[in-house]
Amino acid sequence: MTRPPTDSPAQRVVVLAGGISHERDVSLRSGRRVADALASHGLQVELRDPDATLLPALLADRPDVVWPALHGASGEDGALRSLLEFLGVPYVGSRASATRLAWDKPAAKTLVERAGVPTPHSITLTRDAFRELGAESVLAVVRGELPGELAVKPAQGGSAQGVSLVSSDDELRRAMVLAYTYCDVAIIEQRIRGTEIAIGVIDTGDGPVALPAVEIEPLSGVYDFEARYNAGETRFYAPARIADDVAERATAIALAAHGALGLRHLSRIDLIVDGAGTPWFLEASVMPGLTETSTIALALDAAGHDIGWVYAALAQAAIRDEAEERNP
Repeated sequence: MTRPPTDSPAQRVVVLAGGISHERDVSLRSGRRVADALASHGLQVELRDPDATLLPALLADRPDVVWPALHGASGEDGALRSLLEFLGVPYVGSRASATRLAWDKPAAKTLVERAGVPTPHSITLTRDAFRELGAESVLAVVRGELPGELAVKPAQGGSAQGVSLVSSDDELRRAMVLAYTYCDVAIIEQRIRGTEIAIGVIDTGDGPVALPAVEIEPLSGVYDFEARYNAGETRFYAPARIADDVAERATAIALAAHGALGLRHLSRIDLIVDGAGTPWFLEASVMPGLTETSTIALALDAAGHDIGWVYAALAQAAIRDEAEERNP
């Protein structure tokens, strides 16, 4: 992993955190952690909310790079990144076009499946189709194709908000209602039982590198919002307690998914390893949580990397990439 030269001048970084999504509080925590890590490496850091004053401020006093530590729609649907591209401001993270694909879970599943990555069998349903065709009729058809335990989740969103694990028809009905409160499109997916792992992928200029897999063991049995962000609710193991050959397959899948979605700089690929040792792709995050309980920090520590160094390297990679795209 390329590190920034120690004699390079400090760069001015604007870290964006907060926003108006359901994940605002998580974003604020991530942003503070990123800002602290960058500052510890000597960079000049400004932490700010992406409000109506942001774009005029960027035009009036352009930073060297922006780090959008934003979760949910405000940071991961590609809109803000498109505006930064129009302004010509370098930023850490995937380009807007790739972000839109990863943000849309059905599209992401399709792309990684085409790349040969296994992902659970599923169906995507809009709220309108669910209503117009009759909820009971639709669910009867779904149950015929997807028996057993299921996972229901909004087609867009993060931090497990709106996600339900169901094993009965009544639970499925309630899960659909919950998912539709977060998004007009829902995914019903075959539930794979096994070991849940997250693999961070970092690219500071020499190509994507997978970090050690982090095993996730929620004490409640479900890795929901509370289990993700409340200390003590989940046990993490870095590296994951999986066989070496399984870890190698999971790493290959994470890198394949990162590449199939066209991601850059930083991503987190969520997988589940079944009883036979097969890793299954669940989803990708283009701006994973970077809080004190997030898996990226645990994986960087397990790999022996200093977070300040890595985050600074990512900031400088964003500057280099912007320059290369403008002057190929």
